[in-house]
Amino acid sequence: MAKMIFVNLPVSDLARATAFYQAIGADKNTQFSDGTASCMVVSETIHVMLLTHEKFRQFTPKKIADARTSSEVLICISADSRVAVDDMVGNAEAGGGVIDPAPKQDYGFMYGRSFEDPDGHIWEVMWMDVAAASAAQTVAA
Repeated sequence: MAKMIFVNLPVSDLARATAFYQAIGADKNTQFSDGTASCMVVSETIHVMLLTHEKFRQFTPKKIADARTSSEVLICISADSRVAVDDMVGNAEAGGGVIDPAPKQDYGFMYGRSFEDPDGHIWEVMWMDVAAASAAQTVAA
Protein backbone atom coordinates (compact mmCIF):
# COMPACT_ATOMS: atom_id res chain seq x y z
CA MET A 1 0.00 0.00 0.00
CA ALA A 2 1.30 3.45 -0.89
CA LYS A 3 2.02 5.76 2.02
CA MET A 4 -0.45 8.57 2.47
CA ILE A 5 0.06 12.09 3.76
CA PHE A 6 -2.48 14.06 5.76
CA VAL A 7 -1.67 17.77 5.97
CA ASN A 8 -3.51 19.28 8.94
CA LEU A 9 -4.16 23.01 8.61
CA PRO A 10 -5.84 25.34 11.08
CA VAL A 11 -8.40 27.57 9.35
CA SER A 12 -10.35 30.58 10.57
CA ASP A 13 -13.44 29.97 8.39
CA LEU A 14 -14.10 26.30 7.62
CA ALA A 15 -16.71 26.91 4.91
CA ARG A 16 -14.50 29.43 3.09
CA ALA A 17 -11.45 27.16 3.32
CA THR A 18 -13.45 24.16 2.08
CA ALA A 19 -14.75 26.13 -0.90
CA PHE A 20 -11.21 27.30 -1.72
CA TYR A 21 -9.78 23.79 -1.74
CA GLN A 22 -12.69 22.60 -3.88
CA ALA A 23 -11.88 25.45 -6.30
CA ILE A 24 -8.33 24.14 -6.76
CA GLY A 25 -9.61 20.63 -7.48
CA ALA A 26 -9.83 18.82 -4.13
CA ASP A 27 -12.89 16.74 -3.29
CA LYS A 28 -14.49 16.84 0.15
CA ASN A 29 -14.69 13.43 1.83
CA THR A 30 -17.89 13.80 3.86
CA GLN A 31 -17.14 10.63 5.83
CA PHE A 32 -14.35 12.48 7.64
CA SER A 33 -15.88 15.96 7.69
CA ASP A 34 -18.17 17.70 10.15
CA GLY A 35 -18.71 21.18 11.55
CA THR A 36 -15.12 21.26 12.87
CA ALA A 37 -13.18 19.65 10.01
CA SER A 38 -13.19 19.10 6.27
CA CYS A 39 -11.18 16.25 4.77
CA MET A 40 -10.11 17.44 1.33
CA VAL A 41 -8.85 14.74 -1.04
CA VAL A 42 -6.14 16.05 -3.36
CA SER A 43 -5.20 12.59 -4.65
CA GLU A 44 -5.42 8.98 -3.51
CA THR A 45 -2.39 9.57 -1.30
CA ILE A 46 -2.72 13.23 -0.29
CA HIS A 47 -5.43 14.60 1.99
CA VAL A 48 -5.69 18.05 3.55
CA MET A 49 -7.47 18.17 6.88
CA LEU A 50 -8.93 21.64 7.34
CA LEU A 51 -9.52 22.11 11.06
CA THR A 52 -11.17 24.93 12.96
CA HIS A 53 -8.80 26.47 15.50
CA GLU A 54 -10.71 24.80 18.31
CA LYS A 55 -10.33 21.39 16.68
CA PHE A 56 -6.66 21.98 15.81
CA ARG A 57 -5.91 22.85 19.46
CA GLN A 58 -6.98 19.31 20.42
CA PHE A 59 -3.84 17.98 18.69
CA THR A 60 -1.16 20.35 19.98
CA PRO A 61 -0.46 22.45 23.06
CA LYS A 62 1.47 24.96 20.92
CA LYS A 63 0.15 28.33 19.82
CA ILE A 64 -1.38 28.32 16.34
CA ALA A 65 0.79 30.35 14.00
CA ASP A 66 -0.74 33.09 11.90
CA ALA A 67 0.36 31.96 8.44
CA ARG A 68 -0.13 35.49 7.11
CA THR A 69 2.64 36.87 9.32
CA SER A 70 4.98 33.94 9.97
CA SER A 71 6.12 30.86 8.12
CA GLU A 72 4.97 27.59 9.57
CA VAL A 73 5.50 25.24 6.66
CA LEU A 74 5.86 25.30 2.88
CA ILE A 75 3.90 22.59 1.14
CA CYS A 76 4.88 21.53 -2.38
CA ILE A 77 2.75 19.41 -4.69
CA SER A 78 3.75 18.03 -8.06
CA ALA A 79 1.96 18.72 -11.32
CA ASP A 80 1.92 16.77 -14.58
CA SER A 81 2.95 19.71 -16.80
CA ARG A 82 3.75 23.41 -16.90
CA VAL A 83 0.16 24.02 -18.00
CA ALA A 84 -1.12 22.08 -14.96
CA VAL A 85 1.01 24.32 -12.70
CA ASP A 86 -0.52 27.44 -14.23
CA ASP A 87 -4.02 25.92 -14.11
CA MET A 88 -3.82 25.14 -10.38
CA VAL A 89 -2.44 28.60 -9.58
CA GLY A 90 -5.18 30.16 -11.74
CA ASN A 91 -7.82 28.14 -9.90
CA ALA A 92 -6.33 29.29 -6.59
CA GLU A 93 -6.66 32.91 -7.67
CA ALA A 94 -10.25 32.38 -8.86
CA GLY A 95 -11.04 30.70 -5.52
CA GLY A 96 -9.83 33.69 -3.50
CA GLY A 97 -6.16 32.85 -3.00
CA VAL A 98 -3.13 35.07 -3.42
CA ILE A 99 -0.96 33.95 -6.32
CA ASP A 100 2.80 33.96 -6.60
CA PRO A 101 3.75 35.19 -3.11
CA ALA A 102 7.22 33.93 -4.06
CA PRO A 103 8.84 34.44 -7.46
CA LYS A 104 8.07 31.97 -10.22
CA GLN A 105 10.77 29.36 -10.75
CA ASP A 106 11.66 28.44 -14.33
CA TYR A 107 14.76 26.39 -14.95
CA GLY A 108 13.61 24.88 -18.25
CA PHE A 109 13.46 21.32 -16.91
CA MET A 110 11.64 22.51 -13.76
CA TYR A 111 8.83 25.05 -13.42
CA GLY A 112 7.07 26.19 -10.28
CA ARG A 113 4.68 28.75 -8.94
CA SER A 114 2.95 29.25 -5.61
CA PHE A 115 -0.21 30.47 -3.96
CA GLU A 116 -1.57 31.27 -0.51
CA ASP A 117 -4.90 29.91 0.63
CA PRO A 118 -7.34 32.26 2.43
CA ASP A 119 -5.58 31.55 5.75
CA GLY A 120 -2.12 32.35 4.38
CA HIS A 121 -0.79 28.77 4.04
CA ILE A 122 1.66 28.70 1.14
CA TRP A 123 1.50 25.94 -1.47
CA GLU A 124 4.10 25.46 -4.17
CA VAL A 125 3.13 23.70 -7.39
CA MET A 126 6.05 22.19 -9.31
CA TRP A 127 6.53 20.38 -12.59
CA MET A 128 9.79 18.69 -13.51
CA ASP A 129 10.96 16.92 -16.65
CA VAL A 130 12.86 14.14 -14.88
CA ALA A 131 14.73 13.02 -18.01
CA ALA A 132 15.95 16.56 -18.71
CA ALA A 133 16.92 17.04 -15.05
CA SER A 134 18.92 13.78 -15.10
CA ALA A 135 20.63 14.80 -18.33
CA ALA A 136 21.55 18.19 -16.83
CA GLN A 137 23.07 16.49 -13.78
CA THR A 138 25.07 14.12 -15.99
CA VAL A 139 26.54 17.05 -17.97
CA ALA A 140 27.39 18.93 -14.74
CA ALA A 141 29.21 15.93 -13.24
